[in-house]
Amino acid sequence: MIEFLTENMGAIFALLGAALAVGLAGAGSARGVGVAGEAAAGVVAEDPTKFGKVMVLQLLPGTQGIYGLIIGFIVLSNTGLLGSGASALSIAKGLAYLCACLPIGIAGYFSAIAQGKASAASVGVVAKKPDQFGKAMIFPIMVETYAILALLVSILAITGVGNLAF
Repeated sequence: MIEFLTENMGAIFALLGAALAVGLAGAGSARGVGVAGEAAAGVVAEDPTKFGKVMVLQLLPGTQGIYGLIIGFIVLSNTGLLGSGASALSIAKGLAYLCACLPIGIAGYFSAIAQGKASAASVGVVAKKPDQFGKAMIFPIMVETYAILALLVSILAITGVGNLAF
């Protein structure tokens, strides 16, 4: 068992990174979508014609989970863990992949929850003033900016890891 772990520790670290990217960002998205969904359900119960507008607001916190999934797929693909089998990864390279996954995992988790709260507040705006939907969208979209920045950093870091010689 110890021999297996030492021989495959690089792949284990890379797999852990992919799991954290997907798991943390997905958990944050689930919480954010849930918070926004509670607010949206209340509005739809009062006025079903607002369903389309509040559904868009509810879906926004779900993007972080998609970003985490993208990073997870990229890491699994780059390491060979997805498909034909993993090539030998050094511990250093596996740790580098793990570190590259952390920006979207951590920022995705927290930004999805914050975006869910901003979306819930925006649902309240749409409930009272449906004509202000465009303005209401701005608040949760501002939170999205930080998830996109984290996604970009993770992609750049993964690309950098792939170019490392160790």
